[in-house]
Amino acid sequence: MKISIGSDKSGFALRKAIEKHLTEKGIELTVYGPQDSETAVPFFEVAPLVAKDIQNNRADFGILICGTGMGMAQVAGKFKGIRAACCESAYGAKMSRVINDSNILCMGGWLIAETLGIAMTEEFLSAEFTVGVEEWRKAWLENAKHEFGRLEEEIYK
Repeated sequence: MKISIGSDKSGFALRKAIEKHLTEKGIELTVYGPQDSETAVPFFEVAPLVAKDIQNNRADFGILICGTGMGMAQVAGKFKGIRAACCESAYGAKMSRVINDSNILCMGGWLIAETLGIAMTEEFLSAEFTVGVEEWRKAWLENAKHEFGRLEEEIYK
């Protein structure tokens, strides 16, 4: 598994904790954003780098962290094929994959403690689209994903 991870200054500490955790698990990372806690790199410069890694199949999933996670989610969501989810719980991170097939997890460094951020990352990366939902819901979610793709094609004509 290859993960593209990025943060701005506000998400630096949480990013470093998640980087350490994923590296210890042997997961290949591409890292964007500041290299120290003092350097400011704007969220709107980092989010496109992670989104493009996913678009170009250089990463399987992305993780973006800013102050609230919302700025990163808004910017990443502008890119075709990106389904960024701003989450504040491990359950929300898991369900963003199960229900919405999200490919980027966005978190807030001001809101999420390191232990929770790691738990969210684990839930996000281990979940799979439609796994564990009722049979009737699987077909409904597959159709929703198809319709989302159709809408996206219309938008990006």
